[in-house]
Amino acid sequence: MIFSSIHAHDDLRRYPAAIRKAIEYAANTDFSRLEDGRQPIDGEKMYANLFHLTSKPLEETHPELHRNYVDVQFWISGEELCGVAPYTGKEKCIDQTRADEDLYFYEDFENEFFLHATQGCYAVFFPNDAHRPGVCVNGQPLDYRKVVVKVHVDLL
Repeated sequence: MIFSSIHAHDDLRRYPAAIRKAIEYAANTDFSRLEDGRQPIDGEKMYANLFHLTSKPLEETHPELHRNYVDVQFWISGEELCGVAPYTGKEKCIDQTRADEDLYFYEDFENEFFLHATQGCYAVFFPNDAHRPGVCVNGQPLDYRKVVVKVHVDLL
């Protein structure tokens, strides 16, 4: 997992080329001109999903994993808490799973911690990085806008 901000002026050259491309796409695209939904980048190998969302109480969210894609999440505006935990294989997948979308939901993960993501932050979640997006900050539902660039693991 990687967590940083475009305001931190990281040297993106140290990241794999596909991750760097995804971060640069998120940081340099004018999303005010785009509708929510899927945005093409490189066919099925790399694409972006653009969302307007409202955070929820922790108990209304579930951790998730992806097997075939890395998530590069970028917060365009607003804020949310995002849980993170390592996948150990002991966790139980739940019924809301959508394998056709490479989206696997779980009940809970041991040792979960929370990132406070705000405008300009980005997180890179690899297939063994369980993440629980969309959790309220200070118990208050907040509106936020986010883009998730999906990077197929074959690009790494």
